[in-house]
Amino acid sequence: MAGEALVDLVPAPVGGYFEMAPGGSPANVAVALSRLGVPARLLARIADDMLGRRIREHLTVNGVDLDHAVRARQQTSMAMVAVDADGGPSYDFRIAGTADWQWTPDELTRALDGPVVALHSGSLALTTPPGAVVLRELITNAAATATISYDPNCRPFLMGDPRDVLAGAHELLAVADVVKVSSEDLEWLVPGSTPEAVLEDWLGRGPAVIAVTLGADGALAGTAAGVRSRRAGIPVPVVDTVGAGDTFSAALLAGLHRRGLLGAAARPDLKAIDVHALDGLLDEAVTAAAITCSRRGADPPTTDDLLARRA
Repeated sequence: MAGEALVDLVPAPVGGYFEMAPGGSPANVAVALSRLGVPARLLARIADDMLGRRIREHLTVNGVDLDHAVRARQQTSMAMVAVDADGGPSYDFRIAGTADWQWTPDELTRALDGPVVALHSGSLALTTPPGAVVLRELITNAAATATISYDPNCRPFLMGDPRDVLAGAHELLAVADVVKVSSEDLEWLVPGSTPEAVLEDWLGRGPAVIAVTLGADGALAGTAAGVRSRRAGIPVPVVDTVGAGDTFSAALLAGLHRRGLLGAAARPDLKAIDVHALDGLLDEAVTAAAITCSRRGADPPTTDDLLARRA
């Protein structure tokens, strides 16, 4: 995983106060992968301040490898979260000059050393200068040896003109193998298009597998080889949906890892997955995301949680 590791200020259950919780989309994916039993390394610039130390502790406790994380001199980024009546979040960020976006090429020179079979990134880290261009170059280079996983995870408040963001997404689709995108992202990026239409367009741009999350309606997906699947959502009492998309991405990658479908050498097999395998991957990811929706904040399930829910 490569990208932001920040602090979310989330509403407390009572009293109208905010509580601090470690967050950031790539960091959430790393935690979720680790809880699902998959070794996870996070490439992040984590501030050496009070909030940054809390982030490091959270990631370490959850088994995320931080050996390649940068101890940054800038301050920690913050996101204030509001949750509507249906559990949907909205965000207000404080990120000017903060640690997450200041990548230099030297900081990533040895980032992919060792047995790295996949690189996942997305969200603000790939659209926020000056570091976005550095991470995009890392992704392009990593495609020679690793599966590339991409989630646009759009934040309209910060990302600027959606036409520019869409152009950048199209560039990444040319090197990505696995893509997860939400229907909300697509409404902003490609207004007036259906998820099904965008799925077909994006599959023609390079990825082997694309999954579109549909909130309570589940997910649809397709492969470049022509397999299509749609799986229903799982009813749960929704507390909030913070981190649900990140959990979906992690569960999708965990499922591919268990099936031996990650790594550049596995690319032909990934492109050839059948409908049974695709259905299974989606069912696992939808279930994991539903469990996260039943909890406060980005609190993804463990493997045991997932197995108990699917029993």
